[in-house]
Amino acid sequence: MHDVDARLIEVESKLAFAEDLLETLNMTVFRQQREMERLQKQLVQLQEQLRSVSAPGPATSLRDEIPPHY
Repeated sequence: MHDVDARLIEVESKLAFAEDLLETLNMTVFRQQREMERLQKQLVQLQEQLRSVSAPGPATSLRDEIPPHY
């Protein structure tokens, strides 16, 4: 009977560790998903900024294209 009790305690301990690990992994996945969503929003904003900067605007004169040190 003592052997059965020891085995039961061992199984319960392993189950507790497995539950803790599962909770830790769930929280990690949750944080990573939130971070991916934040990065995707940031990427969309950067793409919009890039489009607005590279969008063809009104024609500029050559004077506007001369670097300021000239």
